[in-house]
Amino acid sequence: MTGQLDGESYARAALTYLAEPGDLRLGALLRTRGPVRTLQAIEAGGFAATGSAAHDTRDEGEDHVDSAAASGPGTDGAAAHGAAAARAAATRAMQRWRVRLAELPSPDEIAGFCRAGIRLVCPGDPEWPARLDDLGDARPYALWLRGSADLRFSCLRSVAIVGSRAATAYGSYMASEVAASVAARGWAVISGGAYGVDAAAHRGALAADGVTVAVLACGVDVPYPVGHADLLDAIAAQGVIASEWPPGRTVTRLRFLVRNRAIAALAAGTLVVEAGQRSGALNTARHARDLGRPLMAVPGPVTSELSAGCHTVIRDWQGMLVTSAADVIEHMSPLGAVAALPPVPGAAADGHVPPYRTEDPPGTAASRRAAAILDRDALDPEAKAVLDALPVRGGMGSVKIAMRAGLDPDTVIRRLGGLAAAGFAERCDQGWRLRRA
Repeated sequence: MTGQLDGESYARAALTYLAEPGDLRLGALLRTRGPVRTLQAIEAGGFAATGSAAHDTRDEGEDHVDSAAASGPGTDGAAAHGAAAARAAATRAMQRWRVRLAELPSPDEIAGFCRAGIRLVCPGDPEWPARLDDLGDARPYALWLRGSADLRFSCLRSVAIVGSRAATAYGSYMASEVAASVAARGWAVISGGAYGVDAAAHRGALAADGVTVAVLACGVDVPYPVGHADLLDAIAAQGVIASEWPPGRTVTRLRFLVRNRAIAALAAGTLVVEAGQRSGALNTARHARDLGRPLMAVPGPVTSELSAGCHTVIRDWQGMLVTSAADVIEHMSPLGAVAALPPVPGAAADGHVPPYRTEDPPGTAASRRAAAILDRDALDPEAKAVLDALPVRGGMGSVKIAMRAGLDPDTVIRRLGGLAAAGFAERCDQGWRLRRA
């Protein structure tokens, strides 16, 4: 979409500024109230009341609870408690969305992004990929795009190739070769633009003059990682860069995990090349499994921790074991009609690619990294959001932390106390920061 935005498109664009993607409560409001009324309610602090109350922040989940309260005797107390909890949750949600109202651009400013080569795609637009609707209330409010390719058309025949940032030579080789081979057959390659397997997959597709899609956890105008600025420009020239976050928004740890569900939903199937047991790639694979998408994995040495996640996909999640692009396309094609593909260099006569000898012994550094994040993984989503918003150096006040985290200030203050007690955060002269080791 270029030029001026209509009211619904502007409302959806505005919501990408006000709320973090994947907010189920906001998704339900969009489904039942629509984007324009939802944005107006956030700006006003609640929906206009139909009765005597000043504001009505109930969504359909609360209406369901209220109906249950009248369903019969013996449930009044529990139903009333549930209704009160739902109303409180709705109020907190409205507060966290309203925190970012001050940074909301005007319609002209958002239209300016579109005129500068960034376009906005909303549900119902010709370029909107219908597969995203399978996410239900967790589907993106809108997508920001930069690039020459049509996103919807590109995703019709596509495979997500994901894996470790610290890829071995074997993982990078397999990702690049499979991506190049499927791209040469007209399939788009979707990945996350990161180091390691992601970069190898993108470069393989570009080398074959194919289309590749990079789904980012930041604005499409933000080169992340910085070392991939040239790669991202090449992807935009030959494919498309997509994001649920508006221009200028930077990455946080949680945004990568939220982004992964969009990668899994956009692609017709997902291939995991290398992934540890606690990796973002395995998180993407889990989303693909839950969506019922074809799931595949490249096996690796049993001694390599970077292949442990791949073996879990094959052993426990019924993922297809693949060793070549032919395996991928055959598994993705309903009738299994796959023409002969050019052989992968180094492959045996049956198409099997022998695994490289990994340089990484089991345990040691990878095991220590996994142990170090156990406590962080135990935090609830709100605490993680606050932790991700904290600066490493200097300090930041609680109001600004609330804006970065997308939470209301009262919640942030409570969470900061808990994070400080747990040893994650500390006070400083400028406010709060991550606790130094």
